[in-house]
Amino acid sequence: MTVRRPTLVFSLLAFGYAFLYTPIFSLIVYSFNESRLVTVWAGFSTKWYVSLLHNEQLLGAAWISLRIALMNATLAVVLGTLAGTALVRFGRFRGRSALALMIGAPLVMPDVILGLASLLLFVAMEQLIGWPAGRGMTTITIAHVTFSMAYVAVIVQSRLVRLDPSLEEAAMDLGARPWKVFFVITLPLIAPALAAGWLLAFTLSLDDLVIASFTSGPGASTLPMVVYSSVRLGVSPEINALATVLVALVTIGIVIAGWSMQRKARQTQV
Repeated sequence: MTVRRPTLVFSLLAFGYAFLYTPIFSLIVYSFNESRLVTVWAGFSTKWYVSLLHNEQLLGAAWISLRIALMNATLAVVLGTLAGTALVRFGRFRGRSALALMIGAPLVMPDVILGLASLLLFVAMEQLIGWPAGRGMTTITIAHVTFSMAYVAVIVQSRLVRLDPSLEEAAMDLGARPWKVFFVITLPLIAPALAAGWLLAFTLSLDDLVIASFTSGPGASTLPMVVYSSVRLGVSPEINALATVLVALVTIGIVIAGWSMQRKARQTQV
């Protein structure tokens, strides 16, 4: 008896989703485990969430990661937008190939290479000009902006390529200066791309471990670094609770985004 193709495809799809989400589901379940042993169920309890609220190391690392991610996303959007606009709107200019190469390199370069290169750069700058003095939030933010702006530039560049240039030309024909055309016409049209780039840069920074490990210093441990160091000594139920909170926040964000898109689609149809 032969298996019908739709049934086979559905089975493979179900297996793939189960393979991806079963560990996450088990992590959420064991975050409510009474026992400290994450693989032994001893009853339902929320004490690890209470313990998480009193864990100053995890909360401090989360606050540091959040601040770095916010600064990184904002700076990456500004620099990436300028770079993407230059590549699309300025035509051929001296250094264009070098700019395109520098934007594309962080997208394919291993994180270990980027982290090591950033560390060597910061050490050399400290010896030459005395800045940055040591490694900390500033160096992590600079390193994150270096690769995050490349993603933003690609997103903005793809949006500008599909944008009708006649809209900007019409505004300039009516007497608007280039800077006014950019802020009044171009930016509102590429706003979805800017929002997507900001969210992507924020997520990349919040999730980064390798580059932050190279460029961080005492008192500037990010959340992924603290979680990784904790897991190496054994998975703690507090880590499960923290992961569950993050999953819940992401799920809420996805639900809100989906609801907003459906609402806009309904308004457009009306």
